[in-house]
Parts: sequence; structure tokens; C-alpha cells
Amino acid sequence: MTSVGTARRSGRRQGKYNVWNMPRELPPMLTTPIRRFLFLELLLSICAAGVIIPQGPAIAQTAKPTEYDVEAAYLCQFPKFAQWPAPASRTGKTFPICVIGQNPFGRALEDDARGHQVQGLPLEVKMIASAREAGDCRILFIGGSSESDEAARILAAVRGAPVLTVSEMPEFTSRGGIIQFVLIDSRVRFRINLGNAERAGITMSSQLLRVAAGVERHREPRN
Repeated sequence: MTSVGTARRSGRRQGKYNVWNMPRELPPMLTTPIRRFLFLELLLSICAAGVIIPQGPAIAQTAKPTEYDVEAAYLCQFPKFAQWPAPASRTGKTFPICVIGQNPFGRALEDDARGHQVQGLPLEVKMIASAREAGDCRILFIGGSSESDEAARILAAVRGAPVLTVSEMPEFTSRGGIIQFVLIDSRVRFRINLGNAERAGITMSSQLLRVAAGVERHREPRN
């Protein structure tokens, strides 16, 4: 696994607009303070990785959002950097982002998803109570304690299904999860397990991989 910086905490776009093709004006999805901050964080991450970015407009300074505000914004942006299998991407009238277990976001995730679309489908935030409901999710955030056996049961329930699993639990990507949020130098970053994504039939954009804090490639969760 490759990594950038030293993690202080474990556990915790191929869209029209991206940092390699910056518009002269900020796109509508970047007009809120949190989204502008997230956009800036992505730019800083890419700069730290040594990637040359075309010059763009100055981004106004904004009040720094909370850790979970940034995570919520990431969850709404991840679909632009991933491709689901055709049957999964065409199922239903919405693009469900689900939260199971503890919800750390408050209203931030719903507020960020409101008015947002992926492949013509509106984002829908759903709070689910059991792993049996997770099969209809396209993104599944697993909250709660990293010691809980429930997390293992949830991952087992969606194993092989086209569900992008995300959590802040320690060693999440080594346990079968796809994306793990981490704090590095007081910034929210994320690690990706490509092997687990491939097993779910989900293709991750090279752009997202370039700004990840780490990329793993093994498929089977470690004990």
C-alpha cells in the first residue's frame, strides 16, 4: 500500500467539472462553502503529490467546516469518480447513499445531496437499520464502533454486490471495505482498496486514485 503523510487517525471525478479541466467560474456544485473548501482540499492534495494543475480562479476563503461536513461532501462527490456495472447504474429512480449504524453527519449529508444528480439520477440519502436493506444502496457508509461484529456482518452481506462501502473504521479497507476516511495533518483524506472495488464490479477513476492517501490492491479481507 502506498501512502502520503502520517495518519493521525485510522478509521475514520470524472464528471464535467474536475481539477484537470478547471472552468473559468466555479461550477454550481461548488458554490456552497463546504464544496468550495473540499475543492480546495483536492487541489492541495494534488499539489502535494507533485501533479501540475492548470491555473484557475482564486477560491474565496471560507470558514473551515467540520470533519464530518467534509466527509459528507466527499460522499456526494465519489459517484463522479466511480463507475458502477450497467444493471446497477440503471436500477431505480434515485442514486441512494445509505448510512447504517451511527450517523455522524447530522443534516450535512442530506443538505449536500439536495439538488445533486449522478448520471441523471438525483442523490437520495437513506438511513437503514439492517444489512438486509443495503443491497439497494450504491454507496454505503458504515458508522459506529470498529470493534462491532455488526460491521463484519454488513460487509459480508454486500460482498460482491455493486455497493461502494465507506467508513472511518481502522483497517476498514483491509477488512473488505473499499474507501476508508483518515485524518492526515488534520485534514480528511481517504484510502482506497482497488481489489475490493473490483470485486464489487466498481471501477475507480484514476483521478480519484491520484489524490487518495493510499491505494491497496489485495482482494480478500485480512483476518
